[in-house]
Amino acid sequence: MARGWIARPETAADVAEIREINVAAFPTSEEADLVEALRADPEAWIPGLSWVAEAPGGGLAGFALLTRCHVDDAAALALAPCAVRPEFQRRGAGAAAIRAALDAARQQGENLVLVLGHADYYPRFGFTPAARHGIRPPFEVDDAYMMALALDPSRPVPSGTIRYPAAFGV
Repeated sequence: MARGWIARPETAADVAEIREINVAAFPTSEEADLVEALRADPEAWIPGLSWVAEAPGGGLAGFALLTRCHVDDAAALALAPCAVRPEFQRRGAGAAAIRAALDAARQQGENLVLVLGHADYYPRFGFTPAARHGIRPPFEVDDAYMMALALDPSRPVPSGTIRYPAAFGV
């Protein structure tokens, strides 16, 4: 069941609740720890590209983060993690946060966004297999799960190997 979610950039007051969302959405605290490590990395963190979806009645339901990565030496963004509190999953909170983050990236002049995720979920946002652009991750993964999105199709898309921020551990 979808609803009209309110998505907005994170504020300092949201940091603890963003951690709670990630801890609730995933089996371990690894993603929550990743968010904190990315937030502390000035080369990865880009102000205005961490978005939340507000829950009905207050609090936060979902979260999406875009941080700096590279394809060889060309700047790109990594979409990760995305998380939704279990009670709000499959209701559009995650999609609202993702769409808002992608719109914000487009407005900031960014072009290439990469995501490693569900091949049946991310294409709804325009993602296609990164291999079609000659983009590959620094690890083995089926091409269907490593995806790319050009926010401005008139701009060139680099090819090469993805270089993630150190916090990703790859």
